[in-house]
Amino acid sequence: MMNTNFPTHAAPIKLYRHPKSGHCHRVELMMALLDLPYEVIDIDVANAAHKEPPFLAISPFGQIPAIDDNGFTLADSNAILIYLVKSYSTDDTWLPDSPASAAEVQRWLSVAAGEIAYGPCAARLAVVFNATLDHEAAKAASHRLFAVMEQTLASRDFLSGSAMTLADVAGYSYTAHAPEGSVSLDDYPSIRAWLKKIESQDRFVGMARTPLPENA
Repeated sequence: MMNTNFPTHAAPIKLYRHPKSGHCHRVELMMALLDLPYEVIDIDVANAAHKEPPFLAISPFGQIPAIDDNGFTLADSNAILIYLVKSYSTDDTWLPDSPASAAEVQRWLSVAAGEIAYGPCAARLAVVFNATLDHEAAKAASHRLFAVMEQTLASRDFLSGSAMTLADVAGYSYTAHAPEGSVSLDDYPSIRAWLKKIESQDRFVGMARTPLPENA
């Protein structure tokens, strides 16, 4: 699978992923929004292919996603987002230069690695992948997170201000797919409106959906 909308001189970036990983999707979404050439390589996580030596040579901690950009390899989804915009975007909106704005984006990147990972990501892992996690605790953490996001988005279009940034790319996937982990978004109209703003972006690509559980 390859995005073919790229200049003929450019070699595609290899994206190593699982198709239902929100961490992987945020990287694919960023590459699509930047209109970068990329080739998707699905990793057989169920059979621990991400722990085998060939993949560990690319991602030493055995993490997905990982990229190989013409010999430069990098893992960790948020680090990859920063690399992509610093390497290929002339628009500083994604990661602003001003100290206050840059710090605001970084704060939400930390939320993506913390509250989102332990909230909607963990709840979805428990339901979709039968992970041995405390599903009720993850659901409670999700609603605490979404209460803050709802309050934030009630007064602004995007997480860190009036323009879409890396904060929104990092926050989108697991929030949009929270109902797959039995975390309803019904009580969060500002979050739902924010998701639609992201989905309306040119070149937006979604993540593979899983049928909702009966109690979602």
